[in-house]
Amino acid sequence: MRRAILSSFIALSFGLVASLSAPAPSYAQGAAKGPSGLPLPRFVSLKSRKVNIRIGPSTDYAVSWMYMKSGTPMEIIQEYENWRRVRDAEGTEGWVNQALLSGDRTAVAAPWMRGKGKDIYVNMRRDPQATATILAKLEPGVVLQIKECNGDWCRAETNGAEGWIAQAEIWGAYPGEAFK
Repeated sequence: MRRAILSSFIALSFGLVASLSAPAPSYAQGAAKGPSGLPLPRFVSLKSRKVNIRIGPSTDYAVSWMYMKSGTPMEIIQEYENWRRVRDAEGTEGWVNQALLSGDRTAVAAPWMRGKGKDIYVNMRRDPQATATILAKLEPGVVLQIKECNGDWCRAETNGAEGWIAQAEIWGAYPGEAFK
């Protein structure tokens, strides 16, 4: 009996180690598909100005958070019927009805740098290269409308300024992800 338990424990341990050492999926290509047929995870934005985030996938669940701005970027991490489990740039998670989400891509400029100092900015450049002319200096936390990404740079717009931002300096596009 002990031998059977020990053998089962060893087999489970090897399975756990193998699953933990497996490479992480590339979000830009080959992501898993959810029941909707769309990739998981993926970025979207809030369609409505007022959106309730719930603790479960139904209006029977309590509201845990309320967003008051349309265009806020969200990452869909799970699907259940017409409900989507989302995560924001701060890591807050909850469930929202898919009707309140839009496929329009938005992003947040370096949310991880908020509160790190007064002279910290994300540069918006004329062209997608580090040596291009700086068009605007954006404070961390600014929300951007994303037009396209090439895997390294994203063409974005905010408050009338349009240009290119290094993809590594935004939350709203995966590393290496390209789209138009």
